Amino acid sequence: MADLDTDYVESRSPGHGRRAPRACFDSDAPRLELDGPWRFRAAAGLADLTPGFEAPTFDDTHWDRLPVPSCWQLHGVGAPAYTNVTYPFPIDPPRVPDENPTGEYRREFTLPGDWPTGRGVLRFDGVDSCFAVWLNGVRLGDGKGSRVPTEFDASDALRPGRNVLAVRVHQWSAGSYLEDQDMWWLSGIFRSVRLLSRPAGGLDDFFVHADYDHTTGTGTLRIETSGAARLSVPALGLTDADPAGPHTFGDVVPWSAEQPHLYLGELTAGGERVHVRIGFRTVAVEDGLLRVNGRPLLLRGVNRHEWDPETGRTLADDTMLRDVLLMKQHNINAVRTSHYPPSSEFLALCDEYGLWVVDECDLETHGFEQVDWRGNPSADARWREAFLDRMRRVVERDKNHPSVIMWSLGNESGTGENLAAMAAWTRDRDPSRPIHYEGDRDSGYVDVYSRMYADHAETELIGRGEEPGTGDPALDAHRRELPFILCEYAHAMGNGPGGLTEYQRLFEAYPRLQGGFVWEWIDHGIARHTPDGRQFFAYGGDFGESVHDGNFVADGLLFPDRTPSPGLAEYKKVIEPVRIHLDADARIIEIRNGHDFRDTSHLRFRWQAQDDGEPRAKGALDVPVLAAGEHLVLPWPELRRTGEGERVLTVVAELAHDEPWARAGHEIAWGQAVTGEPARPDEPRRRATVRRAAGHLELGPARFTPGTGALHSLEGLQLDGAALDLWRAPTDNDVLGPRLADRWRAFGLHRLTTKVLRVDPNAQGLTVVTRIAPAGSDAAMTATYNWRADETVLRLDLTVDPVGDWSLPVPRIGLRLALPGWIDTVDWYGRGPGEAYRDMTAAARLGRFRRSVDAMQTPYVRPQENGNRREVRWARLTGDAGGLEVTGAFDLAVRRWTGEQLDAARHTTDLTPGNKVYVHLDAAHHGIGTASCGPGTLPEHTLYARPTTLSLVLRSV
Repeated sequence: MADLDTDYVESRSPGHGRRAPRACFDSDAPRLELDGPWRFRAAAGLADLTPGFEAPTFDDTHWDRLPVPSCWQLHGVGAPAYTNVTYPFPIDPPRVPDENPTGEYRREFTLPGDWPTGRGVLRFDGVDSCFAVWLNGVRLGDGKGSRVPTEFDASDALRPGRNVLAVRVHQWSAGSYLEDQDMWWLSGIFRSVRLLSRPAGGLDDFFVHADYDHTTGTGTLRIETSGAARLSVPALGLTDADPAGPHTFGDVVPWSAEQPHLYLGELTAGGERVHVRIGFRTVAVEDGLLRVNGRPLLLRGVNRHEWDPETGRTLADDTMLRDVLLMKQHNINAVRTSHYPPSSEFLALCDEYGLWVVDECDLETHGFEQVDWRGNPSADARWREAFLDRMRRVVERDKNHPSVIMWSLGNESGTGENLAAMAAWTRDRDPSRPIHYEGDRDSGYVDVYSRMYADHAETELIGRGEEPGTGDPALDAHRRELPFILCEYAHAMGNGPGGLTEYQRLFEAYPRLQGGFVWEWIDHGIARHTPDGRQFFAYGGDFGESVHDGNFVADGLLFPDRTPSPGLAEYKKVIEPVRIHLDADARIIEIRNGHDFRDTSHLRFRWQAQDDGEPRAKGALDVPVLAAGEHLVLPWPELRRTGEGERVLTVVAELAHDEPWARAGHEIAWGQAVTGEPARPDEPRRRATVRRAAGHLELGPARFTPGTGALHSLEGLQLDGAALDLWRAPTDNDVLGPRLADRWRAFGLHRLTTKVLRVDPNAQGLTVVTRIAPAGSDAAMTATYNWRADETVLRLDLTVDPVGDWSLPVPRIGLRLALPGWIDTVDWYGRGPGEAYRDMTAAARLGRFRRSVDAMQTPYVRPQENGNRREVRWARLTGDAGGLEVTGAFDLAVRRWTGEQLDAARHTTDLTPGNKVYVHLDAAHHGIGTASCGPGTLPEHTLYARPTTLSLVLRSV
């Protein structure tokens, strides 16, 4: 009969029958990978279990097949559900609902004939959220802790030849109360399963200690081993040595994220050979700063969830490698593994390619915040073993990774003695790494002061050591002696984040501010298709969840398919490790090496000069090698100037040779300076006068509607609705936080009406005066259109004056018009090539660019304002039949749908191109900010209604 004891599901115990946690390592001992198709049955709950399913003789041929590893909801079994804070079940710890989806798995495997005798260990790298295991009908045990490994001793249950492994996985368990991270609730055996042979006398565990003395260049190596072993490291001259040492080496190459040097070694014990990768480095908090190898760090980091839009939390090796390469290519040097330890393979890549890692425990009890933290497991001694067990498993598994420089107790779990106990155990087990936990606001049991989403003003106060106190002078004094890290900032949800530049200035100005981690790396959209085959990315609520947090799960610097967003381009520029500043007045170039360790010998510098966007000259810039922290000043290249207009000098730093993470020529940093003035919009050479014709007014090449004065064509090119526009499709930052979009809607900015006050043909041309106002309000904008023309050129001077109370920011002040749908290409001279807004312009350089109309869009998971190009001097919008050229000084957006259509869409597939192309020519545009979770738009980037002038020249192409 089946073992139907399911008390473990609601037990606070972390598990039974499990082996002690240990390091994850590779060796030449036999192993049997058990990934692949398993037999699977979905049960509705504990009342729907299959008696006897664990028996080797059980007939499972009628069961479905499910790949392992995988998340069963992404294979049509149940549905994904997304919540940020709220538990999707009642808060009644440790109990969970009877409606508890359960997966029953079976896997037959054949033990090879040459499988050695001795111990066999069954290893599960990740199972969500609770599971029990049988081998050949023998119950091995059960476990909780979804994202930490669990091992069982399979020695007594293994059989020669055919074996049957049975696993029962429950979606909800007592452990679910400790796993309320901001992510999709997904279930199953989502990481690999394998059977390991453990030879007699082989190593069960080891702990590498490889310290570096930066004052002497000396490395000291000692390795704790679980039994007698020998060590060889050829590059260090060690052969068959006692791993305990200590072994001292006079001139080792240290490990850092910038130069991740690893020494390859081998431990031998009991006939087993174990691969060891050694990185010499020392981590400490000294003199109030987080230091590695004696030098303070500036963390240019991201928070990273494990995510794939097709497979959820099951990641292939090449996907993890792609993440690491993209991070390195975008100047990112640090990862916080939010909010659980990642796959071991990811940490191995961080060791190899070089990333600082804050390794976080699989712990979050955020939902208890909604009941004022009543019953929070962090403060309940009955949960202590579960807390300690999770911490032990991450520390023991990952202790040999040099990339891991800090342990994190978890995330958003309130406070309590269980967290303090985790810190105490960790400090005793591994005193070589500092401890992080943002929820410890007093910083009593951690080694760094960590916060989320402190705004710029508060961050500056912290940098000065002037942050508000807690009322306990001793704790305040202790906290102010600690380095400060923004473990989450710059919430990258939808269009944004804005304000990155201002944060980075603070980090670089105050030594105590040692950087932070943008939230977050990737949008967690789930790939889905419309009936006609178009792909979109689903978010919370798209699967019928009764409780969900919408698209708050789409808050990354990468789109779900790992396409970099404009936010990632902005972040790369803001955090570039080499600063290139060009002073146009002094005609000097200042170059500063902002690396923590590395000199600039791996870089080459080049320059290019452009006149009004046209290349004029280029060359190499001779820059001496700069040590970390050094800077120098160079003169501008000698360039002859002919004619007037705008000259742009651009200096670029790029890789001189291939690196493991990018090819030679990969751009690391750049700077620009502008001299001269851009060309002014052309004046009509000979003043045209208005002529009345059948059904329209003519002014030079333009035609207007008589009653309204609306422009409707230019030399036969149809133009519709050239009128003042104040609205934008709200961004996520507009919608959330202070809910600026609600204020806009309450004011009526999304439903403005127009009253034509005057249409006046005159000696200068045509003057049209309109009043634009929302219903129910006496506030308005007076828009005066002064049109002038000659035979080929049409000039507009638009003046906008607010009337009444406009105390709230406005989205934009500009002109919107519509062109025929056959327009398909945009050329412009201005900032680009990607989108930019007034508080996220760092990555947009001045030059000439070309994009298709479709490529001018940014496909945010939830459609919203996007695609703006800044400081445009001229733009040509063309198709096979001609087009329009606009000259002036404006922000530009071009799209195949209106802002109102963009606002109404929930997914990208809701946007259907029509027969028009809509063009925005803005005099000013409101900033983006990061208010979806963090500070809003800074004052200097906030757009208020004010008298505004926009001057444009239009001509047909």
